[in-house]
Amino acid sequence: MTQAGTHRRLVVLGSVNMDLIVRTGHLPEPGETVQGRDFVTLPGGKGANQARAAARAGGRVSFVGAVGTDEFGPMLAATLATQGVSIDRLGRVPGPSGIAVITVDDNAENSIVVVPGANGQMRLAEADAALIREAAMLLLQLEIPLPIVLAGATAAAEAGVPVLLNPSPVYPLPPELLGRVTILVLNQGEAAVLGEAALAKIPHVITTLGASGARYRGPDGSTSDVPAPPVVAVDTTGAGDAFTGALAVAWVQGLDPLRAARRACAAGALATTYPGASAPPDPAAG
Repeated sequence: MTQAGTHRRLVVLGSVNMDLIVRTGHLPEPGETVQGRDFVTLPGGKGANQARAAARAGGRVSFVGAVGTDEFGPMLAATLATQGVSIDRLGRVPGPSGIAVITVDDNAENSIVVVPGANGQMRLAEADAALIREAAMLLLQLEIPLPIVLAGATAAAEAGVPVLLNPSPVYPLPPELLGRVTILVLNQGEAAVLGEAALAKIPHVITTLGASGARYRGPDGSTSDVPAPPVVAVDTTGAGDAFTGALAVAWVQGLDPLRAARRACAAGALATTYPGASAPPDPAAG
């Protein structure tokens, strides 16, 4: 990456949700009712989480997505803007914004139900594609319709813009999308769903390992493990998004993959020490 490239924007094409978070002693089994202790409402969505994480890590970030016409829409837009993310390409569509209902237990594990809302109605306008073609990197997830993900990846790939995909929520992906991805960031469960044949199509694969850190596999097939700093976890929600946003910024700043992964592991670990998908400024920024 050239020095000039470090001043170009990251573009995040993805979801923005309002997270409705309940804390309880243990996650309920099917059919079980458990007593909750606390309830909070926090901005989330994998796309927005990654955009905010990238901004915290010192990146210049533009977000492409959609909110609804409900009371959550302006709140979600304002949160992105106040955390340094450009919302010039954040659309507003009739109906509810996306939401996620999140249950967190005493072991900091979680279960999540996502209702797409406006995320399921978004479209990729020509102005969005033009922004992507001028980006330093495009970040994608799978909480928006696959045709939009593919259109964004295609616009980026045709312009020589690297594409980072976090395949969550995971499902089998078409070869035309995999062929446009430069960097794949996923956890072990997601890797198992996609399979080795799919992963082999991607030049750079980074598998997150929770408290153990991450594993990087490069274009030559060699792997390296990157440890995470020890922390006392409060809530693992959003840790993967913090990891991904920090990784993207480090990558476009010109850090080699292992150094970028170390910075990402620190950001992901820090995110577990606070509730929800928000976190304080990344100490690795700057």
